[in-house]
Order: sequence, then C-alpha cells, then structure tokens
Amino acid sequence: MSLARYLNYASFGPPTARVLAAAHDIDRRAAAGEPAAGLHAADDDAIAAAAGLVGFPARGVVVSPNTSTGLMQAAFAVPAGRVLVPRAEFPANLYPWRRAAEAGRISLGLVEAADPRRPGATEDIAAALTPDTVAVAVSAVSFRTGFRADLAALREAIGDRLLVVDAIQAMGVVDQDWTAADVVVSGGQKWLRAGWGTGFAAFSDRALDRLVPALSGWTGVTDSGVYSGEEHPRRADARRFTMTNGSPAASAALAAGIRDVVEAGVGRVAASVAGKAAMLRRALADRGAEVVTPEEHAGIVVARFAGAAAVHARLAAAGFSTTLIDDDRVRFSPHGNTPADTLAEAVAVACA
Repeated sequence: MSLARYLNYASFGPPTARVLAAAHDIDRRAAAGEPAAGLHAADDDAIAAAAGLVGFPARGVVVSPNTSTGLMQAAFAVPAGRVLVPRAEFPANLYPWRRAAEAGRISLGLVEAADPRRPGATEDIAAALTPDTVAVAVSAVSFRTGFRADLAALREAIGDRLLVVDAIQAMGVVDQDWTAADVVVSGGQKWLRAGWGTGFAAFSDRALDRLVPALSGWTGVTDSGVYSGEEHPRRADARRFTMTNGSPAASAALAAGIRDVVEAGVGRVAASVAGKAAMLRRALADRGAEVVTPEEHAGIVVARFAGAAAVHARLAAAGFSTTLIDDDRVRFSPHGNTPADTLAEAVAVACA
C-alpha cells in the first residue's frame, strides 16, 4: 500500500526512516553487549524531547509504553472524589477510571454530549461539575468525530480541579498550550509516527503535588539501585509513575519521532494537517456525505454513510487505508504530506 493513499494516521502512523534508524541503533548496540546503563540514556533523551514538545519541565515528564498505561497511572493516583469523563471517550480513557471506581478509589461521572459531534465540550463538562469533583479527563481530539477540545476553556471552567488529557489524537498535529492541563498522556504510534510501545506522560507541579501513584514499582522510588529489602520513598519527580525499566529502543524511537515534528515545525505541521482535513471535510459534504466532524477539528474527518462497511471495503480495494467506526461511519485521517489529489480520489471512491 502506498503511503500517498494512507489516510489512517489516527489509527497508526507508519514509522519514519529516522525512527527506524534510532530504534535499530539501540538494538545494534544491545546486540554488541553495551551495558544497559548506557542504553537507558535514551530515556533521558526522550524525556527531554517530550518536555520540549509539550512545554512541561523535564522533571514532570516520564516515558510510558502507551497512552493506556499513563491514564491508568493517573486514575489510580488522583485524590478521592468524583472524576468526570465523557461517555463518548475512546475506551483507553474510560476503563482506567472504571477500574479505579471499582477499587473504591474514586466515583465516576460519565458526561453525555448535548451535541454528539462535540464530546467533551466545555459547556457539558461545566454543567456536570459538582462540589466533590476532583478531576476531569478528556481527549484533546475525539477519535469518534475529530472534535478538538478547548483546553484553555476547560481549565477556566473547572478551576483548580485536575485536568487529565488523552492527547494521542492531537500530539504533534495540534499547536496549543498543553500546560493548561495537569496530566498530558500520549502514545507515539499515531501522528508522531514513533511506532508501537512508545509514549510519555507529563505532569504539572499541581499534579505532582496531589497525585500519589498506587502503581509505583522499584524504579519509581529513591535509591532504586540499592537492593536493601527496605521500602524506599517514592521519587519526587514524574518517574515515580513507573513500575520498571522500559525499552531503550522505544525511548530512542519516541525521541526521533518528536524531533521529526519539531524540526518540521509544530505550527507548520498542525496547519498543514488541519488544512488537509478541512479540504476533505468540505469535499465529502459537497458530495452529499453526512459529515459528523465539527468545525473545531484537527486531522480527523468522520462521515456517516448508508452501507459504511461497503464504502470502507471499496476504499480498501482502491488502496486507501481508513477506519470503520461503529459500522456506520468511515474515519479519514490524512497527515500533512498527504497529496491533495489523494483526498479528491478518496472522496470520489467513497461517494461513488
């Protein structure tokens, strides 16, 4: 399949040459017997790259193997109280909170969307707030409709409560102030094109002050290299949210994926992706498709079709990679380098 017809970056972004080279270099060095301590310097490199991308200090950033792990860490660390989560979230941002509620650590409030195209809209969250609400968890960009949440408005609406953001559908293709959030979690396998097993979590000072990780292992404590058998205190920085060492190859790949985006310019990439998505959104609407993606979007465009499964199969037969959502919608997610004529061809096939 040609990457020119690849319209599925919201599902998985094929790794770049730089990412492949970085991961291979770690594997090559490991195969040659290089000590693990030297290989794990890649963790510090990835943390520095991620911190620069989201604008958090490095002490507030930790590598994570995926988005789910970071969200599970957050869910089992928030203070006791009520946590609000839109019901239309991707399951990765639902099950951690459900499991924390089952464990008796929190109570969970699922927020319904007044407008199904805008799950996690500020007005819906604000209306659901109660005095015992301690945190709100939302996606920066909805996997279901492409709606882009207004993090600054959410911060104003919820006040001093913790704002937890699943950022995977926005990271690298949305240019915004991430520090409006207290916890920003992202895998690297989608828009950052860093491959599976990569990701990070970033914590504000407020989050580090309030969150006490239940899922903290031997690498999350002070003097982790002292094997005394005694319990050590948790670390003061974000590495308290680790259970063990991760993969240096994954860290190297994440750093490489982030650097690709930073060197291209986050603003330029974001504008290009949003422009391609807007072009696709208009073209689908002009051909009579029911577009469910609102104007506040990033790189995801979703359209409802009668016989969506057949439309999805027809696109695949023509060489286009897309995602079928809930059996009645097709999701398109082009990147900044997707050719404009590719979008026109995809619309023609989908609406034939």
